[in-house]
Amino acid sequence: MKRTVTLGDVTNRARTWNPERAADAEFTYIDLSAIDQENKAIVGARSMVGHEAPSRARQIVAAGDILVSTVRPNLNGVARVPAAFDGATASTGFCVLRPTTAVYGGYLFQWVRSPEFVGDMVRRATGASYPAVSDRIVLDSRMPFPPIEEQRRIAAILDLADTLRAKRGEALALLGDLSQSVFLDMFGDPARNPRGWPYRTFADLCSRVTVGVVVQPASYYVDAGVPALRSLNVKPGHFRLEPLVYFSQEDNCGRLAKSRFRAGDLAIVRSGQPGTAAVIPAELDGVNAIDLIIATPDPAACEPGFLASFMNSKHGKAMVLGAQRGQIQQHLNVGSLNQARVLTPPLEIQREFVSRVAAVEGIKSSSNTHTSLLRDLFISLQDRAFRGDL
Repeated sequence: MKRTVTLGDVTNRARTWNPERAADAEFTYIDLSAIDQENKAIVGARSMVGHEAPSRARQIVAAGDILVSTVRPNLNGVARVPAAFDGATASTGFCVLRPTTAVYGGYLFQWVRSPEFVGDMVRRATGASYPAVSDRIVLDSRMPFPPIEEQRRIAAILDLADTLRAKRGEALALLGDLSQSVFLDMFGDPARNPRGWPYRTFADLCSRVTVGVVVQPASYYVDAGVPALRSLNVKPGHFRLEPLVYFSQEDNCGRLAKSRFRAGDLAIVRSGQPGTAAVIPAELDGVNAIDLIIATPDPAACEPGFLASFMNSKHGKAMVLGAQRGQIQQHLNVGSLNQARVLTPPLEIQREFVSRVAAVEGIKSSSNTHTSLLRDLFISLQDRAFRGDL
């Protein structure tokens, strides 16, 4: 039987302090939202002074510490503390793991992001609406414990695989910006309109603009029932059908009328990231729109792909969201959207743009496939490493 240890056996705890007792002292604060859950890194730490400190700002971290979020463990909010954040203050929402000389820090970090560790935390979490684990649960959890040189070898392999995955992700992010670069190259800044093309209102370009119902309580979501799309289904220039949410026919969401969306309709986010738009690629029957605006572009006036790209561009979004009183809105409504001015190049130029973007999307699709393969490889290596088969 392979040897195991508890995380508490091979780690020390972080020192704590109370920033409120040093009201004017400036410090760097790492809260739960500062963790990039995809890349397992600290990206959103912020500076503050003692009298501004929240009650959770207590733990003084050091370079090499490993932060494990004890809230919603299924999201696996973990990160290593780099040298740049040595001495920063972390939220008590993290269990801070400080490796002793008995364990290699890179190995410990790879373990706390493994499916085995995540699954263990999820099983032991309490609280239905806000699942969490205690520091004690994290520290009492067990991990495989090979000799230190084997730990280094395993960590090196997983680090390399993860680096390849991350670089592919960075390349994919750059491809995500390429469509916007093509837009600016062909049309310029829509606000300055250097080519002198006409503007038309959004209402002039669309034969139908309707708003989906707004349903606030997430408790209405059920496993099956009336299907609905929401803002999660709409990314800049990219529409995805999954995941759908469902509402019960019995509660007050049963009043939702089933809708039909046509291929080429635009789904537009109303709040959160208002104005974000994507083209619906195929007809959808019997599906509702939750807090989305659905618009049907007039094919004689504009290409749906061009209109979506205009709305997703930095300058186009400012024009759409600033349609009323010159002030950017945080919540898009149909009235202001209909009044928004849209740059309208000739249709043949719009079609050329859509064709170029389609080529970019083809490259992105291929890159997505390779990214998925690298992610699967990393997960496979994790599984083999901690079973002792690597």
